[in-house]
Amino acid sequence: MPDSKTLPVIFNPLRIADINSPDDLKNLSIPELESIAEQCRKEVINLVSMNGGHFASSLGVVELTVALHHVYNTPQDKIIWDVGHQAYVHKILTGRLNRMHTNRQYGGLAGFPKVSESPHDAFGTGHASTSISAAAGIAAARDLVGGKEKVIAVIGDGSMTGGMAFEAMNHLGDLKSDVLVILNDNQMAISPSTGGLRNHFVNISLNKTYNKLRKLIWQSVSLFNNDLGNTAKNALHKIEDGIKAALTPGAFFEALGLRYFGPIDGHDMEQLVKALKEMHDLPHPKLLHIMTTKGKGFKPAEEDQSKWHAHSGGFDTVTGKTLKKADKTLPPKYQEVFGEALVELARKDIRITAITAAMPTGTSLDLFQNAFPKRFYDVGIAEPHGVTFAAGLAIQGMKPVCAIYSTFLQRAYDQIIHDVAQQKLHVVFAIDRAGLVGEDGPTHHGSFDLSYLQVVPGMVIMAPSDEQELRDMLYTALYNVNGPVAIRYPRGNGTGIPLNREFSALEIGKGRFVREGESIALLCMGTMTGKGLETAEALAQSGINPSVVDMRFLKPLDTNILEEIASRSTHIVVLEENSCIGGLGSAVIDHLNELGLKLPVLKLGLPDAFVTHGHMDDLYRDTGLDTPSLTEKIKRFYKPEGK
Repeated sequence: MPDSKTLPVIFNPLRIADINSPDDLKNLSIPELESIAEQCRKEVINLVSMNGGHFASSLGVVELTVALHHVYNTPQDKIIWDVGHQAYVHKILTGRLNRMHTNRQYGGLAGFPKVSESPHDAFGTGHASTSISAAAGIAAARDLVGGKEKVIAVIGDGSMTGGMAFEAMNHLGDLKSDVLVILNDNQMAISPSTGGLRNHFVNISLNKTYNKLRKLIWQSVSLFNNDLGNTAKNALHKIEDGIKAALTPGAFFEALGLRYFGPIDGHDMEQLVKALKEMHDLPHPKLLHIMTTKGKGFKPAEEDQSKWHAHSGGFDTVTGKTLKKADKTLPPKYQEVFGEALVELARKDIRITAITAAMPTGTSLDLFQNAFPKRFYDVGIAEPHGVTFAAGLAIQGMKPVCAIYSTFLQRAYDQIIHDVAQQKLHVVFAIDRAGLVGEDGPTHHGSFDLSYLQVVPGMVIMAPSDEQELRDMLYTALYNVNGPVAIRYPRGNGTGIPLNREFSALEIGKGRFVREGESIALLCMGTMTGKGLETAEALAQSGINPSVVDMRFLKPLDTNILEEIASRSTHIVVLEENSCIGGLGSAVIDHLNELGLKLPVLKLGLPDAFVTHGHMDDLYRDTGLDTPSLTEKIKRFYKPEGK
C-alpha cells in the first residue's frame, strides 16, 4: 500500500451555490478559496453576458472579495465599496446568488450596494471617492460607543483621483481610527486614469529594486510576528520605512497618518489572505496597496478595458463576440452627435477646449481628445476641480466646454455658482445623461439639473428635442451667450432625423410651436417634445386637439410664447423629464402668477422620490411618463368650457 504522505492533496471544492453567507468561507484552505474565486469569475461573466452590467471592474476584484469575506465577518464588520460597480462578487457571496439574474432589472437587485437590499451592504454607493469618508464616519461612530467591528474601504478604478478621497484620508489620520483602506490599483477608471498620482503608482509597480526588497521582507518574516523582540521589530520597521520613503508613496500616505503596506499582487490569494490577517488587529489607520488587472480572467476585457467597463450583454463568454446582431438602423447617440459637433467647431476655433471628469468615452469627448489632444483635459474623478479649471480657462479668453453627467455635476454645484456664475464666465456645460438613465438607477438618473441650475443667476439653460437642435444649441452656446450656459440631453439614441451639417444660431429664450391646436397646450422640455407629439395624437382620437410647444429654453423662459398660449388656451400641461419641483412647470406657474392669470396648469415630470432602476419602458410607466399614462392624466385634467 503506498505511503499516504506521497498521495496528492485532494479536496472537494465547495460550489458557490452552497455559499449561503460569508461564514461558509471561514474555514476554507487557500486552494478552496481559489476555487470559489474562479467559480465567481465565471458566474459574473455568464451573468453579464446575458443581462449586461458593469463587468471589468468586478472581474478585477474577485480574489480580493473572496479574501475579504474569508478574513472579515460581515455584516458585523463593514466593507464599503467605492462606487460599488465592482461589488457583484460581494453580492454573490452574501446570499444573493439566486437573485443575481435580476441584477439591474426592474424589481430586481440594484447594480450597486444598497443598504435596504442586504445587511452586508454597509453603505449605499454609486458615485466615486466616497468610501473613505463613509468608513471614517462609521469608525468614528463605533469608537464613540466602544464597538469592536472592523471597517474596510475598498477604493480604486480611478476613485483615488477624486479630491474627496484625500480630504477623507487627511481626516482619518487625525482621527487615528482603526480603518483599513484598500487601494485597488489598476490604473483605470472607465478610461485610463490620469494624473501625477496614477503615474507614481505605475512607477512603483515597475520598480524592480523595491519589489525585490519588499518580497524579501514579506517572505523572510512577518512584521507582526509576536515571537520577534521589540528591537527586531523596530529594526524591520525602520528598514521598511526607508524603502518606502525612497521608492514608494508610503511616505505620502503615512504623512497623512495612514500606515502604508504593499504593493502586493491583488490576484494572489495567499498573499491577500496573509496581508489581511496580519493587518486585522492593527489599531490604527492603514492602507494596503494592491495591484490588479481590470477584466482579469476574460481576455477581451483585459485587452480592451474601457470597452468592457460595462456591457449591455449578449456576448460569447469565451471570445467576447457579440451574439445578437447590432441594429444598424439605430440613429446615433446624443453623446456622439455632441462629440462630433464639438470637433467640427473646434477645427475652426482654437479657443475651444474640452474638459471631462474621467469620462472621455462616456461623453464621446474621446473624439475631441484624438483630434486635439493639447486642448483636451481629463481632470480625473474631480468634478469640482474640473468646473473651476474651466473657469480659469474662460477668464483667459478660452471657450471651455465641460462635459459631465447630470448626476455627477451635482458634485460641483458650489463651483458652478461661486467660480463661474458670480464672475459671469463663459463656460459651456454639456450635461449628458439628463433624465432617466435606465438600469443604473437612482444614483445615476439625471433628475434634478433643471431644478438646481434654474436658480443660478445668469445661467442660460436649454434642452434639444432632437439631434439637430443639439448641434445648433452647442453652436449657440459657444457664440451667442456671454456667461454660463448649460445644454442638457439624454442618454441613448436620437430621433434619426437627417442632420444639417451647417450650424444655425438659435434665438436665446425662444421656443417654437411644433403642433397647432386648440384650448389646451402641451409645453415640452427637450426630448419630451417627442412624447408630447405622441400624446397629442392619442388625445386627438378622443376629440382633444392640443398644441405642442418645444420650449427649447428653461432660462430665459419664452414669456412671449407663454403669454400667447395663455391668451388662447384654457389649460396648460407641462412635460419634463426632471423633478416636478423647480423645473419648467414651476417656472411656468411662477410667470403666470406674476401676470395674475389663473390658468390651470398640470405638471407632469419625475416624482418627488428617487426613481428605481430598470428598463426605460418600465421606468416611464412607473413614473407616469409613458404615452398611455400621459394621455389618461391629461384627459382627467382637461375640462372643456361648458362641461
